[in-house]
Amino acid sequence: MSHRTIAVPTEAGADIQIKGLAKSFKDFKAVDDLTFEVQPGRITGFLGPNGAGKTTTLRMLLGLVRPSAGQGLIGGQRYADLDAPLRVVGAALEATNFHPGRSGRDHLRVLAATHGIADSRVDELLQLVGIPAAAKKRAGGYSMGMRQRLGLAAALLGDPQVLILDEPANGLDPEGIRWLRGLLRALASDGKTILISSHLLSEVEQTVDDVVIIANGRLVRQGTIAELHGEPTTLVRCGDPAALLAALEGHGIAGSASQEHGTGAVEARTGDLAAVGEAAYAGGVAVHELRTLRTDLERLYFDLTEDPDMVDRNREQA
Repeated sequence: MSHRTIAVPTEAGADIQIKGLAKSFKDFKAVDDLTFEVQPGRITGFLGPNGAGKTTTLRMLLGLVRPSAGQGLIGGQRYADLDAPLRVVGAALEATNFHPGRSGRDHLRVLAATHGIADSRVDELLQLVGIPAAAKKRAGGYSMGMRQRLGLAAALLGDPQVLILDEPANGLDPEGIRWLRGLLRALASDGKTILISSHLLSEVEQTVDDVVIIANGRLVRQGTIAELHGEPTTLVRCGDPAALLAALEGHGIAGSASQEHGTGAVEARTGDLAAVGEAAYAGGVAVHELRTLRTDLERLYFDLTEDPDMVDRNREQA
């Protein structure tokens, strides 16, 4: 599916603040004293297993669910206190919140009319998300991917400062996912605040700047993608690890033998491949392999969310 590039007017983002947010349904704690921030001009991945409390958190932030404690603020205000919410926050929490007998274009026109937004904006966004022709058909016949695109168009109607998306890549084909990444990156570069919920780190790793990981409604890790990748490390495979370690030390580079990567493997505590190669050359050590070694973020994600202390309470109560 082709997409036409459209220059969309933008407004600087507002931060999102989640402060001690909690929600209980009888004896079940869906969200438990959750606190984090989302900054303008950045894409934040809100991650956790299914049932972790992500959607409940987003629904509380948007005033759809009443918190048991704490609050969620957008630009320092509760969603309920915003004068023109569609122009401040664009949200797509599910791809089914439209009348199945109404065309996609009419669905957007009805939403636009509530905030005095012109039909020309509707048509512009239908072009942007790549469904101008399909928008004339009844939305009830849309595929999952087309419903996702329609939901995104609805979220962008008011040129909002903040964009909140729940599993936005669901139903998109690889080309659609690539397009979505480019669009979100362009919006963030224009100062928008973007929060994306997902249950898999691998889906958003190439898109987000920051990560918030929760399990059972509790925060387990937050930080930038770079921080989660950890200290820059270079893997070197050679025939004489001892000589390589001595050569690295002579060039001020710390290193150690790597049992995890097999015989002849050394981990150098730097991300500068050229410096490692020069040290090996100076020491007369033949290098068989030289590559950047990064933390496997997907493995880290599962290690965090499958910790015994984070066992799925939904399963416990099933």
